[in-house]
Amino acid sequence: MEKEYRKNRGAFVIHGIVPIVPTPFRENEEVDWDGLRALVDFACVSGACALCLLAYASEFYKLSEGERRRAIAEAVDQAAGRIPVIGQVNAWSAKLAAETALDAQHAGVDAVSVSVPRLFPLAERDILRYFDRILSAIDIPLLVQDFNPGGPTLSVELIADLHGTHPHFRYIKLEEPLMASKVEAIVEKTSGEIGVLEGWGGMFMLELIPAGICGVMPSLGAVDLLARVFHLAEKGQKDEAYRIFQCVLPQILFSLQNLEFLHHVEKSLLVERGILSNAGVREATLELNSYDRQHIIFLNNKILEELDRLHLPRNPCGSGKMQQA
Repeated sequence: MEKEYRKNRGAFVIHGIVPIVPTPFRENEEVDWDGLRALVDFACVSGACALCLLAYASEFYKLSEGERRRAIAEAVDQAAGRIPVIGQVNAWSAKLAAETALDAQHAGVDAVSVSVPRLFPLAERDILRYFDRILSAIDIPLLVQDFNPGGPTLSVELIADLHGTHPHFRYIKLEEPLMASKVEAIVEKTSGEIGVLEGWGGMFMLELIPAGICGVMPSLGAVDLLARVFHLAEKGQKDEAYRIFQCVLPQILFSLQNLEFLHHVEKSLLVERGILSNAGVREATLELNSYDRQHIIFLNNKILEELDRLHLPRNPCGSGKMQQA
């Protein structure tokens, strides 16, 4: 049975930073469930407006179906209504995506996120049919992640048509270059009823906030700094936003060289902050060389220095259970 506090989730609104929660692993590559709960706690007190799992930055593609279901249920239980939980249920089968989305709804998530299936090229009419099936299965908000490096992304017309048919399609996450005009067009075409979020780790947020994005979906490790950047920029305090952002951006750029590399960089920062006890990444993954490791340490220190400058706690949840192995 869904929790009592989920009754008002129809009012679900994204405005700000929605971090992607990584999947922590122990040294034997088993999921660290205590670590996952610690990450959810951190997200809840870090200034995020919601949290999301299991996306690409969560290594969802390395998890079993049982691990995915448990991870979403654990996150909902640990968040306990403090901030909304978005359950991402990527699947290239429309049938499986719809069934998993409904399972996530029953587990108590506030919204579901699904990436556009791009294992092979599909026409927009085929993508429309795919999302129609998912939206017909659920009645909570849907966020679509549209990531297709080097290829076409969803048109403004398809986005508006899908929302017209299914008003609970409410958000889209864009990850493409030079997208300010597209953000503006989506907001205008849908009269603001579709909220646009930036992916790309948030690297273009200072440009896209004035263009009309409602939020950013970065990694979790520097979420408190990025939340401050977002709200300062919204208030027109771009110089101070930039001052903070310039400490975070080098790490974003460095980590996004490769998705597997991002896992190592992100978890290393979370260990340095005392939130995770192990930075393990499930195989198959990249093996870091000494130069990579040294630069990760350097960039982590810059993040920690900025937290100290702003008098933000490195671990706002304290130690204790956060350090359990």
